[in-house]
Amino acid sequence: MKSLSNANRKSGVEASKGVLRAESVTRGLGWFSLALGVAELIAPRKIARAVGTNDSAGLVRLYGLRELVCGIGILASRNAKPFLWARVGGDVLDLTTLAASANTTVVRDQSRVMRAAVNVMGLTVLDLYAAQQFRLKQASHEARGASVRDYGSRSGFPRTPSEMRGAALANFNVPRDMRTPEALQPYTRSREVAPESAV
Repeated sequence: MKSLSNANRKSGVEASKGVLRAESVTRGLGWFSLALGVAELIAPRKIARAVGTNDSAGLVRLYGLRELVCGIGILASRNAKPFLWARVGGDVLDLTTLAASANTTVVRDQSRVMRAAVNVMGLTVLDLYAAQQFRLKQASHEARGASVRDYGSRSGFPRTPSEMRGAALANFNVPRDMRTPEALQPYTRSREVAPESAV
C-alpha cells in the first residue's frame, strides 16, 4: 500500500511538472512572438537581410503584426489553443516564404536561409508541443468535470424537514444500558420536577 501511494504521489508530481513545463513553454512562446513582432514592425528590411530573403518591408511587417496578435493572444487569453495553432500555421507560412523568396545567387544568403529554416522548424516543434499539451489539459479538465456529479439540490431527507421533525422519537425506546439506574431515578425525577414546583 505504501509503495502504491508513493507511486501515485510520484506520478502526480510528474504530471504537475509536465503541466508547469508546458505552461512555461507556452508563455515563452508568447513573449517570443511579441519580441519578434516588434522587431519585424520596426526593422523589416534588417530582418529580411538577416534571414537571407528578398521579402518586401510590407510583407515582413504583415508577419510582424501576425506575431503580435499571436503573442498577445497567448499571454492574455484564457484559451491559448487557437493562438498556438495560429503560430503553427504561421511557421508553415514562414518556411514556405523562406523557400520561395530565398536569394539563391549569393552563398552567404543561402546559409542564412538554411539557418533561419532550421530555427523556424525548431519553433514549429515547440509550437506543436505547446498546442498538444494545451489540448490534453483541456480534455482532462472536461473529463474531470463530466465525472463530478452535482448534489446541490439534495437535502438528505426523504421528506421535508417539517415532516421529519420528531419522526425518530415516535417509535424510540431507550436501550436498557442507556436508561437511568433505578437507584438514581428518584434523584433525577426530583430534578425534573423541581422547576415545575418552583413555578
